[in-house]
Amino acid sequence: MNSRQQLILQMVIDQGRVSVAELAKTTGVSEVTIRQDLNLLEKQSYLRRTHGYAVPLDSDDVETRMMNNYPIKRQLAEFAASLVNDGETVFIENGSSNALLARTLAEQKNITLITVSSYIAHLLKETSCEVILLGGIYQKKSESMVGPLTRQYIQQVHFSKAFIGIDGWQPDTGFTGRDMMRADVVNAVLEKGSEAIILTDSSKFGAVHPYTLGPAAQFSRVITDDKLNPGAHQTLKQSGLTVDIVPHYPTL
Repeated sequence: MNSRQQLILQMVIDQGRVSVAELAKTTGVSEVTIRQDLNLLEKQSYLRRTHGYAVPLDSDDVETRMMNNYPIKRQLAEFAASLVNDGETVFIENGSSNALLARTLAEQKNITLITVSSYIAHLLKETSCEVILLGGIYQKKSESMVGPLTRQYIQQVHFSKAFIGIDGWQPDTGFTGRDMMRADVVNAVLEKGSEAIILTDSSKFGAVHPYTLGPAAQFSRVITDDKLNPGAHQTLKQSGLTVDIVPHYPTL
């Protein structure tokens, strides 16, 4: 996604409905070019086209959250993808950073991707990536599978790496989530004993939510950006985690 397409997405997210003419005027390109951009973004499940306009998707707000700190999350996804080898089977949980990672892996690597996120599965529908979507109770707001059936499915599949999203972290609580059933899915994944990697932008550090993910010893590394508080960085390292700090290079 180039910088013009990022601007288009941001305008659609901010305004809710933007005309082709307005997008062309703002970006300084022709309406023909804008329509080509919109066709691509719609095909990649970032937005929806109507006659003469672009509008956000009508589904969950994952795509909205994806656009929050998008350049940083894209760079985090590129780094995380570099840790995965061709032929690997990986588990990718829910969340905007993980969705970007899934897309990046599908575009760059020959892998098998296991997920509980129907949003991620839909995002990859135009790629050649093999996707295994685990079943369970469909949590509509997050577009994710949860519950005891999902736990059973997790026990029956095998993967070398698991990429996990978090909602919060503090030194005295460790990693936390805001949703009890999604936290239970994460903890079921951690029980598998594969390499568990937290992928998140630094805004989550310092927040706290009710449900524990972990303990921290079940994770192997954290991938985040260079806005991470130095004190949090040091505490994470002292707990035995590898902490990968990805510098943020602004998109030109």
